[in-house]
Amino acid sequence: MKSIVLGIGNSILGDDGVGFRVIEALESAPPPGDITLTACDVSGLAILDLIVNYDQAVLVDAIQTVGGVPGTIYRLELDDFNTTRHTTSPHDMDLPSALDLGRKLNLKIPDRISIVAIEIPDAYVFSHSLTSPIQAAVPEAVRIVRDILLERP
Repeated sequence: MKSIVLGIGNSILGDDGVGFRVIEALESAPPPGDITLTACDVSGLAILDLIVNYDQAVLVDAIQTVGGVPGTIYRLELDDFNTTRHTTSPHDMDLPSALDLGRKLNLKIPDRISIVAIEIPDAYVFSHSLTSPIQAAVPEAVRIVRDILLERP
């Protein structure tokens, strides 16, 4: 199975770069199989370009929920995203809408898409470092990604 793991975020906004750190950890001990590891700062429609022609995609990103505890890790599926908090542009769209559009355009979208989201306290602090609770969550997020990749359809 051809898989891609996308670490999504912004590496200069501290904890928002947690997806990049998970990719770095996976690169230091790559999972077995036909797996592409990519760190990126894209969303919505731009994700389509990266995941087309893969059988499986695992997206790793920061998340902020109401009352969430920093460092909490969520394993989510697309059905968990019926609304979004905001988009970066009026021309952008949320991930489920982008995937739906890709399918309507007959693009080969992965059959399996999982999201590993790490709760962060603030996505707007300029820093190249993660805060302690987010850094502590990285090994567990890596383990979850590895488990997802080992699951059989």
